[in-house]
Amino acid sequence: MTVDELGIPVLSDPSGASLRKRRDMAGAAVAEFLQEGYAAASMDKIAKRAGVSKPTVYQHYGSKERLFLAVIADVLTRAYADVPPLAAADDLASAEAALTGYLTAWTRRVLAEDVIALRRLVIGEVARFPQLGRLWFRVTGELMDAPLERALADLTAKGVLDVAEPALAVRQLIGLTLAGPQLVVTFLPGEEPARLDATVAAGVAVFCGHYAAVASRP
Repeated sequence: MTVDELGIPVLSDPSGASLRKRRDMAGAAVAEFLQEGYAAASMDKIAKRAGVSKPTVYQHYGSKERLFLAVIADVLTRAYADVPPLAAADDLASAEAALTGYLTAWTRRVLAEDVIALRRLVIGEVARFPQLGRLWFRVTGELMDAPLERALADLTAKGVLDVAEPALAVRQLIGLTLAGPQLVVTFLPGEEPARLDATVAAGVAVFCGHYAAVASRP
């Protein structure tokens, strides 16, 4: 078994029966961690849920810690895969529409119960398990932030926007759109964010108004 720099197991041959078994174990682990929390989660129960032996779980993941990291990476990766790619844009109106579509889809996905439940679990464990925070930021950065950064750089090159620091601008855009609803749903279970689509659209409008290149302004 090999692991990456965060200690997440890397399966050398992710295909066929081995992959199906790994998926079964990951699903069982998510259910156990969400029900019991990390500390109280039982590898015996995870194995039983997955229909495999406990040594099989250790053979694939090495430890409960690595299993925890692996299932978080898996859930996040699957969640972000449901978000449609960011549409191309060549002027301010299409840029605003593309960004609004992307941020709305992203926001709706991270507000889904599977991601929110995992987020609450990670928040509770991150102080003693800092790899969790680094993993969450890494997966989100690679799969969601990076496409935004590239899009903002491309729009700047086209003269649509004027963004000197795309990474900083992405954090600002997330703050204007996704962050507020996510905060509400994370800490107020059952609460629905008010006017979600309008909130995202308004945040993108503020962002584009600020960063619009001079030639793009009405």
